[in-house]
Amino acid sequence: MIHRIYAVLFSIWRPRRWQRLRAAFALRGDESILDVGGTLAFWTRCTDPPQNLLIANSDPLALRTDANPRLVTLVADGCALPFADRTFDVAFSNSVIEHVGSWPRQQVFAAEARRVARRIWIQTPARNFLIEPHFLGPPLHSLPTKWQPFVARWFTVRGWIDPRGTAELTIPGTIRLLTRREMQELFPDCTINTERFLGLAKSFIAVRNSP
Repeated sequence: MIHRIYAVLFSIWRPRRWQRLRAAFALRGDESILDVGGTLAFWTRCTDPPQNLLIANSDPLALRTDANPRLVTLVADGCALPFADRTFDVAFSNSVIEHVGSWPRQQVFAAEARRVARRIWIQTPARNFLIEPHFLGPPLHSLPTKWQPFVARWFTVRGWIDPRGTAELTIPGTIRLLTRREMQELFPDCTINTERFLGLAKSFIAVRNSP
């Protein structure tokens, strides 16, 4: 049930981000694009996926070839990408960097994305938005760590629907949401754009649009 809710939300927001990227970079359609941490489900929902796309994810279940055999996938860690410098025209990542673990791991993830592509578009949810997107509830990460499991279980949509999955996500180090200042530190050669909802920062996007 919870994944059906996410599917509805993702079907609205994620294709819009892809369209914004295409417009911002004036993509022709034949550029080489690496989706770091992406899934087949995301691109299967897009009506116009790029022609030269590689989806890299450390979780094989996110890359089930039977979902869309036309898309090219690779099991790989976003913190240790097996590519030479500037292999790709564009590195794209949507709501992944907050899942890689500690701040040092996020630094490595950001450095790898900047290394392997000429242009980058890396999105992550804003830490202090009114709704925590993984739990569909209040911004847990602004609370003391010891309170987070209780609030996640009893005051979020995910907690009501999926108690076991909620408990797993509240393990320290599982999700580390970022502030705008941290995104700028991770991507010093990028512009940090802000997606807003009702005037509030909903997510941040690091953009480097220079060949």
